[in-house]
Amino acid sequence: MHKATSAHQTRLSGFLFLAATAIGWGLNWPAMKILLRDWPPLFARGIAGVVAALILFAIAAVSRERLRVPRKAWGRLLLASFTNVFAWMGFTTISMTTLSISEAALLVYTMPIWATLFAWPILGARPKPRDVTGLILGFTGLVVLFSGHPLGFESDKIVGIALALAAAILFALGSLLNARPVPVAPISFVAWQVGLASLPMVVLGLAFEHPDLGALRIDSGLMLAYMILVPAGTCYLTWFAAIRRLPAATAAVGMLSVPVIGILAGALFLGDGIGWQETGAIVLTLSGVALALSKPKPVIEQGV
Repeated sequence: MHKATSAHQTRLSGFLFLAATAIGWGLNWPAMKILLRDWPPLFARGIAGVVAALILFAIAAVSRERLRVPRKAWGRLLLASFTNVFAWMGFTTISMTTLSISEAALLVYTMPIWATLFAWPILGARPKPRDVTGLILGFTGLVVLFSGHPLGFESDKIVGIALALAAAILFALGSLLNARPVPVAPISFVAWQVGLASLPMVVLGLAFEHPDLGALRIDSGLMLAYMILVPAGTCYLTWFAAIRRLPAATAAVGMLSVPVIGILAGALFLGDGIGWQETGAIVLTLSGVALALSKPKPVIEQGV
């Protein structure tokens, strides 16, 4: 009886941690949109990432994790930093300068579909009928989403779409290529990834975006603080707590609520429209992603 109660409490706490993670990452989408009104994308995301990395290093130290990275692990750490953070966060943020939250969120959250597709040549995992159905549903959702917005080669959305898809594809590739565990403690591993990827964003932002540091208004400053403390800091801790308490597939499918929360928050706080196209795209795309995630496999870490 005691074991059953303990298991129930563990599962319940896991769901609570998962919900906190999804809400924190979901609300980050409109937060980014607000911050981009005052600061350019690479610089804005880079500053948030650098400060968040310092906080994560401090948390890792307090938790008595080893911060040192073994020499043999640096290559995989750098690859993970590029695919999991620089491409995922940087490309996504740039895409949001021309795309709506619903467009950017659904494009980047096709990542599990790409992972299923690339698993065949990389891992030898041949797609099953369920995987093919997921691919069809996912891409049908994207067609529905953009069907009311004819895109020509002169459209500024083309670059945004390409960057959002590149973020999803590179994250999927990185997840497959880094499938083997890295001999670095979990919080330290995230801190190194975020720091190594965010510092170049700041450098590139200063060099090419020429941000006006004094342009940051109160609302944007509050969103910057939120991005540092919640999505890049607290949410990674609640994410690790969730995946220690829940099956990998449960945690991964639970993350499908992140783009939905982001889209709904964009409608609530920014007045983004949600019509039949957006609703249909959400249902179709996330159904396809759910099919891609429905078979047992290692959970794929995501964030925004």
